[in-house]
Amino acid sequence: MLTPAATYEELVARFNWRIPARFNIATACCDSWAASEPDRPAVIEARADGGIDTLTFGELRESANRLANALLARGIRRGDRIAIMLPQGRHVPIAHMAAYKLGAVAVPLAILFGVDAIRYRLADSGAAILITNAAGLAKARADAGMGACPAISTDGPDGETLGFDALIARSSAEATTADTAADDPAMMIYTSGTTGQPKGALHGHRVLLGHLPGVQLPHEFLPQPGDRLWTPADWAWAGGLLNVLLPGLYFGTPVVARKFEKFDPEAAFDLIARQGVRNSFVPPTALRMLRQVKGPRTRFDLKLRTLASGGEALGEETFAWGREALGLAINEFYGQTECNLVVSSCAAIGLSRPGSMGKPVPGHDVGVIRMDGAATEPGELGQVAVRRPDPVMFLSYWNKPEATEAKFIGDWMTTGDQGSIDGDGYIHFVGRDDDVITSSGYRIGPGEIEDCLIQHEAVLLAAAVGKPDPLRTEIVKAFIVLKPGFAESAALKADIQEFVKTRLSAHEYPREIAFIAELPLTTTGKVIRRLLRDSA
Repeated sequence: MLTPAATYEELVARFNWRIPARFNIATACCDSWAASEPDRPAVIEARADGGIDTLTFGELRESANRLANALLARGIRRGDRIAIMLPQGRHVPIAHMAAYKLGAVAVPLAILFGVDAIRYRLADSGAAILITNAAGLAKARADAGMGACPAISTDGPDGETLGFDALIARSSAEATTADTAADDPAMMIYTSGTTGQPKGALHGHRVLLGHLPGVQLPHEFLPQPGDRLWTPADWAWAGGLLNVLLPGLYFGTPVVARKFEKFDPEAAFDLIARQGVRNSFVPPTALRMLRQVKGPRTRFDLKLRTLASGGEALGEETFAWGREALGLAINEFYGQTECNLVVSSCAAIGLSRPGSMGKPVPGHDVGVIRMDGAATEPGELGQVAVRRPDPVMFLSYWNKPEATEAKFIGDWMTTGDQGSIDGDGYIHFVGRDDDVITSSGYRIGPGEIEDCLIQHEAVLLAAAVGKPDPLRTEIVKAFIVLKPGFAESAALKADIQEFVKTRLSAHEYPREIAFIAELPLTTTGKVIRRLLRDSA
């Protein structure tokens, strides 16, 4: 954990990892708090009707114990994979804690996954059981997608599917949490699949401890008195689960839950105000949607202390909006499913630079390297990499030893992301390896173009990709979602092109523009540029 310091240098100098040999996430996030403060709020679930349901740590432990016993009675054993496909709400932490108590492996799945995505992950993980709701069950059953995998539904029994409430009601409330090593498998999170078939990144129980400094830095030394966490990110994603839910439980900081069928900027601000959210992680795409809301500080009683963002490049325009509209510096951070939250900003100690992700979080050795593993020079484009050993780093890809080995150059875990380090040590994200555009000899990152595009009065969201071109190798093509009230036209295309050309450069403006109704996004909110390239 981080202790407050005045400077980044002081933080780094005093930091040391203290990872115990034996560690279990359920003990730290559930049992310890339940023993000392059973009535302490763990999850505050905001209902659509405006009411709230609070899950205390005492209730969390009792329900997790009951579920663990029920699963044990049905043959679930240590090391078995338990798939969890649920929206934000009390059932998610209960299911996770039960899995960890058994020494099983939690496999979070996004509720927005389609039939094929669910089938692939259930089969690839060899899930022993699926915990979901009626909507998830319907998709999992489609085309015999579940195979022989049994299920538990939080919406009650359905045929051979067991009902969650009835199941735990007849199970014992007493259970002993498994004695696990810090390196024992705890969870398997599938990569977002932006560049190919998703892979299961297997993590040990220590992954939570490895996340803590990276959570504390962008949230400016969380926990502080009165802190309360919320994110619109699905708790099945590393960003929702390991950046918010589990650290919140570890610190005893209440986590607000809200099931949104679709992200609504107005409703998001209303939730933040009504529930007294002080600390929020909002992905860049959602932040750009929040920019539609005019005068949020005057319209909503906001109590935000910190606002963090990651998953894609934030961009200088969105950073500036945060300062102007919210009075906050948006602290950008960086990581990926295999090794999350390793770079961050922290405006409270002056660690903030527009257009940069920040510097390595204390305890993590992050660099930008060439293909041979050598460090790049300041400003030189290379691959962002993290040196092992590192407590937040994955154990391996599930059943893919060759892919695991290919992830490393020596002791550097490569990320597949292009970036650079400036003379002051700030790391700048440029784009995924496949996303960097080569045009007329120039290497162009899509982030800068997209950041410029959303400054145009007609542009709500934008994505830039490279389109093959016989003369220039590639040209920049932009896919644009227009704001309400604007209609596509040749004149608007020309205006947008000129807008970018005069603000960036002649080689970076989009020579082609396509107006689309919505961008293809992963469940984590990242643009799937591969699909856009395929359609370019």
